[in-house]
Amino acid sequence: MIKAILIFNNHGKPRLIRFYQYFAEDMQQQIIRETFHLVSKRDDNVCNFLEGGSLIGGSDYKLIYRHYATLYFVFCVDSSESELGILDLIQVFVETLDKCFENVCELDLIFHMDKVHNILQEVVMGGMVLETNMNEIVAQVEFQNRTEKSEVRFSAAPARAVSAVKNMNLPEIPRNINIGDINIKVPSLSPF
Repeated sequence: MIKAILIFNNHGKPRLIRFYQYFAEDMQQQIIRETFHLVSKRDDNVCNFLEGGSLIGGSDYKLIYRHYATLYFVFCVDSSESELGILDLIQVFVETLDKCFENVCELDLIFHMDKVHNILQEVVMGGMVLETNMNEIVAQVEFQNRTEKSEVRFSAAPARAVSAVKNMNLPEIPRNINIGDINIKVPSLSPF
């Protein structure tokens, strides 16, 4: 099971943090620092798996990571997970980000945090892998984007209606309304 997903830059600044196991906030900060120090001091030509730090569970946990340009993608998993499977999952996640953001960079993770979290939720939820097919993930993200755009149009409708009524130029308040055979008498209302 995946216990945490951490993405940080070359300077150790977290860009995405998702813990699937409860840790107090100060403990989370220590885990991030320790994980960065463990991963960043390794050479690029060594294995991408290492034992988890002392804070996150020791030898029962593994840190599986990939270093792309300025970002480290680190998955902390328990011993039941396949190292190669998680490396492939990191690759799928990064390629999906790349497809959704068209050449993803660190700034995309900063300024589109909600979209990045949505993509991650399509891949992993509750520490369990949901989807590894990149085309399916991208299709779900695009569907969600279309839904959000249509909701924006509907949410603006009441404001436009109020604005239209306020801009109506009525010389006086109507007293009688006649619609076909129906005659409605409006009671006298005090002026606004």
